[in-house]
Amino acid sequence: MYYPLRFKPVFKDYIWGGRSLEDLGKILPREGRVAESWEISAHPHGMSVISNGMLAGISLADAGRKLGGRLLGNQVPESYQRRFPLLVKLIDANDRLSVQVHPDDAYARRFENGESGKNEMWYVVFAKPGARLIAGLAPGVTRDTFAASIADGTCLEMLHEIPVQAGDAINIPAGLVHAIGEGLLICEIQQNADTTYRVYDYDRRDSNGQTRPLHIEKALDVIDFCRSGPVPLLRGLVIETTGLTRRALVLNRHFYVEELQVSGRAVLNSDGSRFRTVTVIAGKGGIAYRSEAGHQLSEPLFAGDSLLVPASLGPWELTGNLRLLSSQPALFAQDAAELAVAAGQTDIAAWLDQAAASGQLGLEPRPEA
Repeated sequence: MYYPLRFKPVFKDYIWGGRSLEDLGKILPREGRVAESWEISAHPHGMSVISNGMLAGISLADAGRKLGGRLLGNQVPESYQRRFPLLVKLIDANDRLSVQVHPDDAYARRFENGESGKNEMWYVVFAKPGARLIAGLAPGVTRDTFAASIADGTCLEMLHEIPVQAGDAINIPAGLVHAIGEGLLICEIQQNADTTYRVYDYDRRDSNGQTRPLHIEKALDVIDFCRSGPVPLLRGLVIETTGLTRRALVLNRHFYVEELQVSGRAVLNSDGSRFRTVTVIAGKGGIAYRSEAGHQLSEPLFAGDSLLVPASLGPWELTGNLRLLSSQPALFAQDAAELAVAAGQTDIAAWLDQAAASGQLGLEPRPEA
């Protein structure tokens, strides 16, 4: 019963979407735009349903409740069985997304009917020449000055634009003002949440001539005005093993995200502690594993594929030439210690501070003291 799970994608049609996910290998509806593909999700606004094997037809939420720690892991909170913690998306920004911000857990629990907050990270899969992200406030911007700039339509002047290209990654913690520019294909790893506060939407109108709602007061409540200046793109920490190059990108109390580059054959192990998601960004190859009966099984992997690898799968292999984005629930102390050792550092706390300040790793939000 424990095998890499595939899901039926949940497609979302927003006014800024297009058809570029076809270029990544996604099979889209014949007509219409597709702004997002929710690849792995247990959120009620877009519930993933397993599409392969004995569990086909079961929702991810039900699978988590049914299989518990064998699927999710024996070192993750038991609450994950009631609420799967992560959401993996592919985003086609054919046009600009709104300028927006997300709440943290405490604010969302209080004002969004118990919803989780939304911390996320972006990995640029494709970028047209000149493509840009928006992330962060200019120095000196206050709540009052930003509110005034929203009112007079000049808020873009208060924000940082960042030129990006394929392979770039950035951390977007709750409270950080941000937007995705046009001409970008993004893989997003985030908390299992769907709360967005729009502050500016370029005065766009939908097919009915209506503007989309803004959420200015809530946005002003949750924006971290103590944070200013450019938000760095993440260089990552590179760890090389036989057949596999890992680039650690984001480690926070919610998730641990790596880029995996496979060349030939790479052996990984799901030791029971936590599940892993993988999304193929480029290339082709395969995944091999043993069934519970001990039979060796394999299946192909192509760009655009996403899988959930159960915590109890045991050893498994990736083969071919593949670039993937991997996410896991964070085991922060364990993961931080491993990364510090890989970096040749013994003072873990000091190294984490340096790695965050330099833009090597995204480390917010950190665990509470």
